Amino acid sequence: MDHLYEKTLHSETIYEGRIIDVRVEDVQLPNGKQSKRELIDHPGAVAIIAQTPDEKILAVRQYRKALGKAIVEIPAGKLEQGEAPEVTAVRELEEETGYTCEKLEKVISFYTSPGFANELVHLYVAKGLSKKGDQSADEDEFLDLLHLSLEEMEEMLVTQEIHDAKTAYALLYLNMKRSK
Repeated sequence: MDHLYEKTLHSETIYEGRIIDVRVEDVQLPNGKQSKRELIDHPGAVAIIAQTPDEKILAVRQYRKALGKAIVEIPAGKLEQGEAPEVTAVRELEEETGYTCEKLEKVISFYTSPGFANELVHLYVAKGLSKKGDQSADEDEFLDLLHLSLEEMEEMLVTQEIHDAKTAYALLYLNMKRSK
């Protein structure tokens, strides 16, 4: 067994929500002492890097209540139960931007906040974009669609208009690709 492993002694779900569940666990630490862990269960999500033929990156500006401000992000969304990440990616791209794609390429999957949450985000690049229609976001989702250059997005990262990990990760990926 891993010498860093924490054995769960007791687990209690204290909240079941539409997006997350919250658990409190009593754990035995590797040194034999006990501690508590407050954990968030999340079904996972996708994020999509979508670049138009004129090399503009599709992004959305959305108010984030947890932050108390609107930020600019790449299109993304939560996995629905039983839905494959690729299906979620195509659905979210269409809902948030009105675009569809011919092909998706998986870049990577990463945990957003492994200290307390198990949310796993699957990052994709959408290839062969075409405008399908208007945005059709969820009824409680209000978005501004943006077409931005990589340079504009990098500046937004500096000014913290882009202030989330998935979009920062996407920009890092695009810069790595550009430098090769």
